Amino acid sequence: MNVLQLVARFNANSDRANLNCNRNPSNTNARLGITCTLGLIVKTHKNVYEQLCSWDNLELAYKKAHRGKAKKLAVEEFDKNFYVNLRQLQYELEKQIYEPLPLKRFIVRDPKTRTIHASAFRDRIVHHALINMLEPIFDKKFIHDSYASRKNKGTHPAVQRFELFMRRVSKNGRCIKKKYSNNSIQGYIFKADIKHYFDTVSHAVLVGIIRRKIKDPSIIALIKKILDNFESPKPGRGMPLGNFTSQFFANVYLNELDYFVKHILKATYYIRYVDDFVILHHRKKLLENYKDRIVRYLTYLKLEIHPDKSQIIPLCKGITFLGYRIFYHYKLLRKRNIRSFQRKYKHQLELYKEGFLSQAQLIEQLQGWFGYAQWANTYKMRQDILRTIGGG
Repeated sequence: MNVLQLVARFNANSDRANLNCNRNPSNTNARLGITCTLGLIVKTHKNVYEQLCSWDNLELAYKKAHRGKAKKLAVEEFDKNFYVNLRQLQYELEKQIYEPLPLKRFIVRDPKTRTIHASAFRDRIVHHALINMLEPIFDKKFIHDSYASRKNKGTHPAVQRFELFMRRVSKNGRCIKKKYSNNSIQGYIFKADIKHYFDTVSHAVLVGIIRRKIKDPSIIALIKKILDNFESPKPGRGMPLGNFTSQFFANVYLNELDYFVKHILKATYYIRYVDDFVILHHRKKLLENYKDRIVRYLTYLKLEIHPDKSQIIPLCKGITFLGYRIFYHYKLLRKRNIRSFQRKYKHQLELYKEGFLSQAQLIEQLQGWFGYAQWANTYKMRQDILRTIGGG
């Protein structure tokens, strides 16, 4: 049985499956249907490529790719002959002679070392043009509790949802018998991530998933061209970190796992953010069963969970999730993130004291971190920083 069949295979009583779709975030509607493959009608889309090549779509894609990049040299060069350049790109797409330029590779250490690949500006326009077509088709099929790279989602809604699930699983904070604090609540979590996810995504599996809904061969050919532009150590595998398309395809690919967890395992308290996912439950043995079955299922997607980062943990120990250490009654920032911030802040403070940065510039540079930190119990830390620079 292949992966496309397996994801559609759920028990014979499928009309009463407990689904979790965008219109049903409470996970309680047992009468929704599931759109998959075996014996079920799947709405497909043809002639999408013609819409992709339209001037209106390419102009919208240009505006999205341009956002926040106006001062980049490559963007300024494109803008000098905007109309001619965009018409040329439209011509290449219409004639299907478009070829993406080689990716630029660079290393980022923040704090983990990551290899990032940047596409040329004209290629980023094509990426946005493609996602403009695909996102409305696929996003409505994503489960409610998939939080990465989606409108009205993100890390903070995911953390809030996690806290809600923690309350429900622990029955509003009911403690274990031998509690050592008010955070010693009942319940467990299976916390996992996919090992080397972006490096191991199978192009064949991904294209097969997309083909279930997109019957336009020109769109499929363009997707293959974008995937093949990444020089992976393993042919037919991997997507570049940094490509806009990679973020979207990551969700399309692991939506198969989401459906398996929600429709086959029928796990209620499940959240996924890119390749990190959690399942909460009050029974540890059930989570062990879920883990074994997920490990087996992922082989059909040609993936595996990270052995060192995937484990079942009591909720009372506090859970590290999306940059926070979450306890029942409070949240802390991850120590690694605090150390990283302190290094950067020390350098920025030196520039400020030496007159290379104004107070307003320093505060502006701190806004991103403050936006992240304010969701945890960091009031005193933030006030101390503001007092140091005279902004409190």
